[in-house]
Amino acid sequence: MSLIKCHLSKKFCSVPIVANICIQITPKQHFTVMRIITIIFFAAVVFSMEAKAQISLKTEYIGTSDYMYLPDSEDAKPEKAGGRGSSVVYQGSANIPFYMKKNENNRPTAWGIGISAAYASLDNQDLPIDMVSEIMNLQLGILHIRPISKKWSMMASIGGGIFTPFTDFSKIRWKNVLGSGGVIFIWHLRPNLDLGGGVAVNSSLGYPMVFPALYLNWRLDRKFKVNVSLADGVDLSAGYEFGEYFKLALAFEMSGQMALLERDGKDMIFSHQYMVTGLRPEVRIGKTGLSIFVMGGISAYRPVQYSDRTLKAMFASSGSYYFRVSPYASAGIRFGL
Repeated sequence: MSLIKCHLSKKFCSVPIVANICIQITPKQHFTVMRIITIIFFAAVVFSMEAKAQISLKTEYIGTSDYMYLPDSEDAKPEKAGGRGSSVVYQGSANIPFYMKKNENNRPTAWGIGISAAYASLDNQDLPIDMVSEIMNLQLGILHIRPISKKWSMMASIGGGIFTPFTDFSKIRWKNVLGSGGVIFIWHLRPNLDLGGGVAVNSSLGYPMVFPALYLNWRLDRKFKVNVSLADGVDLSAGYEFGEYFKLALAFEMSGQMALLERDGKDMIFSHQYMVTGLRPEVRIGKTGLSIFVMGGISAYRPVQYSDRTLKAMFASSGSYYFRVSPYASAGIRFGL
């Protein structure tokens, strides 16, 4: 299912064009699911558009754990593949609206631009295969949103990114570039519930592919807050606001990085994903627009592996490799200019 979050009734909207999220049904289907998540999840044009420009910086540490292998069989049990690894990830984004106007129903007509960057350092030791040691992702997107009636809005996006296993810009080739775009039609069913759907196009397989894009945004905005967001990866949280300047939440996040590369003469995708959960306190610094957040918990699941950059490989069933549970910590800042 694809989720797109967009607070149209307020002063901002956070939009990934498409990010298909699949669930594990059986161990045999596990690797197929993760391939689909990899190809679609990293094809998203992700940025937020607010009444004011926004800047976000974040550093993540994923502790050392064993590298595991899950065979392709119904009664499969994980086994050690050999080796261990950890990771440090640095991420940043800047989101700038350059036009915003609301109608009589408080629905915006808006244009915005978003820039994001991520660098992952992978410290792998004695793994059974030669792994990528660093990943650089750079993305740029443009979004347009407008009301088309009292109950409906339209949202369109186009963008692209560079996904490499190195930081040397002189080595970047077209095979390291991915483009994406799409159109979503949104039905404002209730004041706190928006539903919709449309199509998204991306070049994650080396040629344009069309995917369905479904939309769901449900908001519970009180002292006790529930949030479901794909504005920057996956972010699910339930928390409580202790006054105006402090919030504590139990959070689940899914994020990752990807490199488009050539290996043994074949176009490949190297994916680094992680699902983390823990407590996330956040402190707002007065009326400055600055907030500081940290998170401590565990990395519950961290698949790191190669896959062919083909449609056939996307749905193929085979074993999967991942790092087992490990400590997780992150810290970051958000700032509204």
